[in-house]
Amino acid sequence: MKITDLLKPEGVKIGASPADQADAIDQLVALQVASGNISDEVAYKEAILKREAEFSTAVGDGIAIPHAKTSAVKRPGLAAMTVEGGVDWKAADGKKSDLMFMIAAPEGEANTHLEILAKLAQMLMHEEFANALRASKTPEDFLAVIDKAEAEKDAETAAPAAAAADTGLPDILAITACPTGIAHTYMAAENLEKKAAEMGLKLKAETQGSAGAKNVLTAEEIAHAKGIIIAADKNVDLSRFAGKQVYSTNVSAGINDPEKLIKIIQNNEAPIQEGTVAAANGNGNGQKDSGWHTIYKHLMNGVSHMLPFVIGGGILTAIAFLVDQPGLGTAAYGSSIPAAAMFKTIGGEAFGLMLPILAGFIAMSIADRPGLAPGMVGGFFAKVGYDFAYLSTLDDTTLISGGFIAALFAGFAAGYLTLWLEKLCDHLPDSLEGIKPMLIYPLGGTLLIGIVMLALNPIFALINTALNNWLAGMGSTNIVLLGAIVGGMMSIDMGGPFNKAAYVFGTGALAAGTASGQIIMASVMVGGMVPPLVIALSTTFFKNRWTKQDRDAGLVNYIMGLSFISEGAIPFAAADPGHVLPSCIIGSAVAGALSAAFGCASPAPHGGAWVTPVIGNPIMWLVALLVGSVVGALIISFWKKPLPPEESGLAK
Repeated sequence: MKITDLLKPEGVKIGASPADQADAIDQLVALQVASGNISDEVAYKEAILKREAEFSTAVGDGIAIPHAKTSAVKRPGLAAMTVEGGVDWKAADGKKSDLMFMIAAPEGEANTHLEILAKLAQMLMHEEFANALRASKTPEDFLAVIDKAEAEKDAETAAPAAAAADTGLPDILAITACPTGIAHTYMAAENLEKKAAEMGLKLKAETQGSAGAKNVLTAEEIAHAKGIIIAADKNVDLSRFAGKQVYSTNVSAGINDPEKLIKIIQNNEAPIQEGTVAAANGNGNGQKDSGWHTIYKHLMNGVSHMLPFVIGGGILTAIAFLVDQPGLGTAAYGSSIPAAAMFKTIGGEAFGLMLPILAGFIAMSIADRPGLAPGMVGGFFAKVGYDFAYLSTLDDTTLISGGFIAALFAGFAAGYLTLWLEKLCDHLPDSLEGIKPMLIYPLGGTLLIGIVMLALNPIFALINTALNNWLAGMGSTNIVLLGAIVGGMMSIDMGGPFNKAAYVFGTGALAAGTASGQIIMASVMVGGMVPPLVIALSTTFFKNRWTKQDRDAGLVNYIMGLSFISEGAIPFAAADPGHVLPSCIIGSAVAGALSAAFGCASPAPHGGAWVTPVIGNPIMWLVALLVGSVVGALIISFWKKPLPPEESGLAK
């Protein structure tokens, strides 16, 4: 398929003069409608605006490629427009966009819009091609430029010998991954690719996010590349990079210091990958990771796989209470009507899987696939509380769950027991090699972890019971202090170890089913909502402290904050950590403390302001959020010095 098969003359507008980005989007949507590509104009525009709210589709150098994949599109199509003087599209390089392509892709056509985007982007990398499009006088001229450039590219592809001098392959490769795979993964990839382009290099980043691996590196690209940057907070399979430089670091380094990482590969300072995961599990300096960092990576692998169960199951359970108004105040509250019972059953079963999933994927991080089954079994034993006493009575009413702590232990124990079992099996005859992963490892690993958990579950049950009693028996002063601590931790690194530790503590307390657990969860969530709102409020009401680009980006943080996405404040924290981080930490701590002081309780582990109806004492919870956000915004706004008018973009 050619690009001009999707772009018709009626979908091209030359020399447009929109008032701003919103007007430009309106005109492009109208071109899509005129081309017969859209079945629901309003829904399509909403999808386009939703994508823009996530991250600007301006790719720099005056080019913007807004796009959406939605059921409002009845057939794949393109619209294009040139704009004299350009409009502000919030491009990273600050340039106005004067050349725009809008992509429409229907749902059900796998990655159609991504394929079109990739093909266009590759051609738009050539400045002469983009300039020729800008110089077009009519839609027909515009389409002719595209046809000519596409034909030349196809001919170049068909004649590899002629293009041998420029393979088009990346100079450096990267993999980015964070535990949740929501924000950090893609921010690191964006910053690495952007910095490489500024340095005259081509870098391709594979993102291992919540939807799976995207932009996957090929064998040809790996063979050609000078080296690979691993910016990840969870384990990444390195075996495919044998013989290549591999520099491993955390995902934050990819966001905050991409130039340093690229230069390490350029200067041949990274160690050579030996070809096995274990041999390459270092810290990027030719040395093994510290023990704590190794444990942290295994833990985060479990947490990243657990979170979808916690979030999905927790919010569904919260919805059950929201819809069950007839059962309010009764023992059956949450399941007194069929609709509520449905939500509570589905949510409860999903939420109940969190401990087996956590333990299973910790074990898998340690011992690869052989560790998964033993880890999940160990996590299930931790959840139920099976012990040797139960085997003689089979009375499940006596069982006491070891809870979150027992599941953590089960995951690490299963992983290392499986590794030990694998070493024992190294001495077996080669003829038994094929049955090791299918029989010996799952059978032996599951048996071993089962025996261990039967023996130790009574100890974990005592610990879990004591912890729950401590939380339940906290006085108001202590619960307020705890709320301040977990709230503040959510802002320390906004998605890093401190943030995740506070969130995991909150979900663990919530899973215990106590009133104190719900209070802690409310403090954790409100603390995580504050950082983006601090930025949004400051950029709105103290404009002379920020550049125009900062102010424009700050508006998105209202949605990010209300949605409990702390990562919205990361670009601002990375640019000015000395002012941003302390202000956000104080604001989050104030919000967390107030939430606990007001007795606010959250049965949902995620959702932000959108689950306010199920929060206990919702009005005061929103008050805590507002007060914490205002406190943080005032601190940073009075702390930061006003910018000169020429830098802020504001008139004197």
